[in-house]
Amino acid sequence: MNPIHFLRQKGIPYVRENGKIVGQYIFTVFFIGLGIWFIRHEQTELHQVRHILLTSRWEWLLAGVLLAGVYIALQGLMYIESFAAIGSSVSFKDSVTLFLKRNFISVFLPAGGLSSLAFFTGPIADKGISKSQIHFASSIYAFVGIVSVVIVAIPAFLLAVVQGNVGAGEWTALASLLILTCCIYLLYRSILNQGLLYQKVIRYAPPVEVYLEDLQSNKIDKIHFLWVVFYSVLIELTGIAHVYIAMLALGLQASLFAAIISYIVAVIFLIASPFLRGLGAIEVSMTYILIRFGFTDAAAISITFFYRFLEFWLPLFAGAMSFLLKINRLLMRVFPALLLLLLGIVNIISVLTPAISQRLIFLKDFLPLGAITVSNYFVLITGLLLLVTAAFMLKGLRMAWYFSVFFCLLSFVGNLTKAIDYEEASFALFVLAILILSRKEYYIRNNRRLGIIGIQTTLLSCLAVMLYGCVGFYFLDQKHFNIDFSWSDSIRYTVQNFLLIGSQNLIPQDIFASDFLYSLNISGFICISFLVYTLVRPYILKATVETDDLQWAKKQLVSYGSSGMDYFKAYPDKLIFRPENSEAFIAYRLTGNFAVALECPVGPRDTWRSCITAFEKYCFDSGLKSIYYRVPEENLAYFPDKKKLFLGQEGVLDLTGFSLDGGSRKSIRNALKKVSEKGFYTKTYTAPIDEDLLDKLNDVSQEWLQDTQRSEIVFSQGMFLRGELKEQTVITLEDPDGKIVAFVNIIPDYAPGEGTYDLIRKTKDAPNGVIDFITVALFNQLKNDGFKTCNLGFAPLSGIADPKNFPERSMKFAYEKISSFSHYKGLRDFKEKFSPVWYNKYLIYDQDYDLFKVPAALTNVIKP
Repeated sequence: MNPIHFLRQKGIPYVRENGKIVGQYIFTVFFIGLGIWFIRHEQTELHQVRHILLTSRWEWLLAGVLLAGVYIALQGLMYIESFAAIGSSVSFKDSVTLFLKRNFISVFLPAGGLSSLAFFTGPIADKGISKSQIHFASSIYAFVGIVSVVIVAIPAFLLAVVQGNVGAGEWTALASLLILTCCIYLLYRSILNQGLLYQKVIRYAPPVEVYLEDLQSNKIDKIHFLWVVFYSVLIELTGIAHVYIAMLALGLQASLFAAIISYIVAVIFLIASPFLRGLGAIEVSMTYILIRFGFTDAAAISITFFYRFLEFWLPLFAGAMSFLLKINRLLMRVFPALLLLLLGIVNIISVLTPAISQRLIFLKDFLPLGAITVSNYFVLITGLLLLVTAAFMLKGLRMAWYFSVFFCLLSFVGNLTKAIDYEEASFALFVLAILILSRKEYYIRNNRRLGIIGIQTTLLSCLAVMLYGCVGFYFLDQKHFNIDFSWSDSIRYTVQNFLLIGSQNLIPQDIFASDFLYSLNISGFICISFLVYTLVRPYILKATVETDDLQWAKKQLVSYGSSGMDYFKAYPDKLIFRPENSEAFIAYRLTGNFAVALECPVGPRDTWRSCITAFEKYCFDSGLKSIYYRVPEENLAYFPDKKKLFLGQEGVLDLTGFSLDGGSRKSIRNALKKVSEKGFYTKTYTAPIDEDLLDKLNDVSQEWLQDTQRSEIVFSQGMFLRGELKEQTVITLEDPDGKIVAFVNIIPDYAPGEGTYDLIRKTKDAPNGVIDFITVALFNQLKNDGFKTCNLGFAPLSGIADPKNFPERSMKFAYEKISSFSHYKGLRDFKEKFSPVWYNKYLIYDQDYDLFKVPAALTNVIKP
């Protein structure tokens, strides 16, 4: 396949679907790169940085650590008052734990601290606080966190203006912060008054109205709100104190004013670059401000490193420890990713800081200088790649795990061979051990076919670029680089620039030479990026439907079927999973990395649990995530280790007690009367249905699809298949001339005493009331055939009387108020006319973050 065509087909949709994450990543990588460039530019000062850090005063270091504890406590108090502001109460322990966990995962989330506010609501909700109140209190916490920066920043900047210490960059940062605060406030006022901004938000993101309604209905206690502001301002002052303590601990001339301005600017950049908690952005901005206040380059870098240790790494470590109090799958996924992030940063810092001279002298006796230099470059590149791999590890990708293991080994060897840095090498071995212990959490396979394409493309590209670079260097005029290249020089410089390593000896003398180097760098970057993309992209398992499996499943239905959904479990669109030596099976479909099972297994009840366990193992081994669609409430006990989400209700009508008498049936009687007065009548055809009748039914079906602008769907219902309808009973509605204007087909229902149907379709010119007419005829036919009940089918989203979580609140709101979901309400209203008994149905899944992809997965599996 042409790689360009492949990227257009597969890569562009991926970028479009993940645009925000990609944008945040690019923004963060820019700041990380800027930080690396800055530190390398100041490399001559790094000897002084190490000396300053190693000679820091321990008493001030201890004071900074204690103040970090105060900082964490203040965050907990801020959460307490945020909940109190809306009339709720949380304990100090719960609020501190909530902050530590959210602060910890915010490092890995695209929107940083803001997106982390959606997590870890369960423990507080279990204590009687609704999810809407938790989200509302979290919003207050986040908003005040920005406002407090403004409160501290404005007087500080005014003082700086008086002293003439504020430049254009600082004014831009302050203006951005003020604009952001004003926008948030205007949005909040607009929500309360349902103004223009409110209407625009609802227009472009209708589900958000669920949350906005909560904001309107909740009132804020002003006294507690002021306490939130007070604690938030104290948190800002604590950050300033950390900067000031860093100056004192390092034995530098402390400046309170410099600490205030540098801290505020750093926080502003944190807001602008939340991914990885401002990694790179804060280091560069704070160092730059401190240098402007007269600190030397080494002193400014040292203060920044010391501050980040107190305000970033200590709370992050405390957050990791908070997870250890209750080990769960999230920890098993997040903790290795954190360690990889730390190892990447350790590698980068290790390369950018000077080596210990005694070790380097000793190493030169065993390795040539060129090998040591190469080790430095490889450790630096490995550090950058580890930062990226940490994010992919959260997705559970097996190839990301392999990459991580390889990079850990490379870090171990590289740190030893570049300067015998056994401390960094030991940490790499520790991370490797953690990866091996948590290997079972990373089971989603990569796409091998795509990986082979990536390897082939990369090798061909490498060959082409090597040829281009070697020939280019060899025949370049000496004036472009002031070097007369030999073939060995050409090969060496081509490899260095292709791998983005570069060379200090290669200095372009004109634009042509610079463009030539850029072309090699860009080619190398594209090739390496494409290779990583193809190797990491998840494997999408494809399987074909086996006719023999379906025939076997149909026989099992006769013996063990027990549900109105069972007929569709042997439908032509299904894959059949059958454990060895078992009479049970699960019907499912594949989409992406999801195996979507329809309801529960079919087979002896005592084999259901083992069948589900075997299916889970199959999914795990295949790198798939399992979800079960429309599981009845009485069968939830078969999924004890999974989570559930209410989907809607299924209506079952009692045929023995059904009658058209009474005031509640008047509208149905009127509809039937009008249809019958026009000469329409129903007719029942039993199997086998002849081909002429099937042709007429097909015409009705096609006209209905065209008129309603719908397409055939499957999975939990059927489509017009001549082979299926030929073996079923069909009820038609015909006009006086014998033209069929509507039909319904009766399908097998394996629930005892229950009958059901599949397709109800009509022509465009069918009279009003035709659906009621043919439905009543269906009831009468089933009753005559000896059935006691009729399954009326599923009414999605309906029946949520008391939503227990935010997804259920969103579903309830969408069902009741969003026009695009109105057909679900109409479907419920139609079935409700016959007064059925309603039964709850659920979605069974593993992890909450899977819910973001479940709607797309379900949309894909209902397509034929």
